[in-house]
Amino acid sequence: MTDTYLKALLSIIAPLTRSDDSERGDVPGWVMITMMSAILVAAILVVAQDALVNMFNNAMAMINR
Repeated sequence: MTDTYLKALLSIIAPLTRSDDSERGDVPGWVMITMMSAILVAAILVVAQDALVNMFNNAMAMINR
């Protein structure tokens, strides 16, 4: 009984969920790429923060001259 009910329910829902939709992206992949990029930027900032601040300050000082 349950098996028949489940098959009937899946036959109704299956046409609604098409997996060949070309407009649907790979959301978990993009989330992982975004998180990895943010972690990479944070790691670079921890290592090179002083040099980046000095570079920015020097650039601003050259503009103000």
